Amino acid sequence: MLLGVKRIYEKRAFSDGKRILVDRLWPRGVKKSTQNLDDWMKDVAPSDELRKWFAHDPAKWDEFRERYRKELAANKAFAELVELVKKTDVTLVYSAADAEHNNAVALADFIKEKLD
Repeated sequence: MLLGVKRIYEKRAFSDGKRILVDRLWPRGVKKSTQNLDDWMKDVAPSDELRKWFAHDPAKWDEFRERYRKELAANKAFAELVELVKKTDVTLVYSAADAEHNNAVALADFIKEKLD
C-alpha cells in the first residue's frame, strides 16, 4: 500500500492510486464533475468548528492535530478509510495552500500510525 498526499490542483499521476478529497468544503475553482478525483470523504475532514478555529495557522498546528485525532477516534468514515488504505494505493487530496499544515497531512500521519 502506498499513501500519498497532494493538492487538488496538482495533476493526477499513475502512481496516485485512488484519489480521495478529504476536505469538508469543495475546493474553489474545481468543477464537481472533475475526473481528478475518485471519491470525496468529507466525513473524515475536521469539524467546521475545528477547521475555523485552526484557520491554517501554523502556530496552532500541534493543538489542531490533537483535537483532530480526538474527532477521528470514533469516526466510522476514518475507520473505513484506514481499511481502504490497507487494500489499495490512496492519495489524500486537499485544497489548502499550506502543504505542511493541513488536515490531509495530519490524516495521513494518523492512518500510518493505525497501520503500524
